Amino acid sequence: MIIAVVSDTHGHVHYTRQAVRMLEEFEPDAVLHCGDIGSPEIPPLFAAWPTHYVFGNVDRNERSLRMAIEQSGGVCHRRFGELLLAERPIALLHGDDNAKFRHAQQCGEFDLVCYGHTHVAKTHHVAATLVLNPGALYRATPHSIALVDLLDLTATSITVA
Repeated sequence: MIIAVVSDTHGHVHYTRQAVRMLEEFEPDAVLHCGDIGSPEIPPLFAAWPTHYVFGNVDRNERSLRMAIEQSGGVCHRRFGELLLAERPIALLHGDDNAKFRHAQQCGEFDLVCYGHTHVAKTHHVAATLVLNPGALYRATPHSIALVDLLDLTATSITVA
């Protein structure tokens, strides 16, 4: 199972459409959005895939975002998501709550922790947990997303052109 991880779209439809066009080529089984969605215009762009969302620190319009997510067939986890995909426990959060982020990395309950917030692509391990920030689709150089193969738990950063 291949999942795509995106973050920090900040409501920018143009950059998000570029990423979606790339995802169409990679054909992921699911998409995880690590927050700072920014606008109800973003969730419909990911409607082709089962997509899981969390809110970030700029997602103040939670009600309208939640409605857009649900109408697009996505799943809204609010500020923290716990998923089980391909028998892998996954934590999904934005990363702006330092205590929650630290706990998700260090508790040993997750094989994968996906977060955003920093706008910098980064992958590292905390014990057996893969911690992944896909970068951002707005206010980042370059704009980036990530693909994760859940079978062997490997991640690849992809520059969005």
